[in-house]
Amino acid sequence: MGLMSKILGENGGARETEDYVTLDAGAVELGDVNADTLVHIADIGDKSDVVGIKDAVYDGDVVIADITRHSTSDRTMEHITDELKQVAREVGGDIVQKDDDQLIITPAGVQISRERLGQ
Repeated sequence: MGLMSKILGENGGARETEDYVTLDAGAVELGDVNADTLVHIADIGDKSDVVGIKDAVYDGDVVIADITRHSTSDRTMEHITDELKQVAREVGGDIVQKDDDQLIITPAGVQISRERLGQ
């Protein structure tokens, strides 16, 4: 068996679906972690979903919000984005839209880099 076979495996690195494991976030045991800032994942389906996002940012947490249910030219999305921009301004945080599917909103003291790593 050559070096590459040892690294990539017998079939040259080709993987099957069974080779991968789906991680259940609830199954990860973190122990006693006392973090000052949490990162929340949210879905924005309509304007009512903004309330929880605003509360989290006001509490000093980071929110990554999935906006795939809306197009970026959607009027509702414009209102939601404006409302979340206002929250970021009020707390001294930051907000950025990542591609067409996510908004990232941060509290005071957390700035989002506009440059991608590795580029």
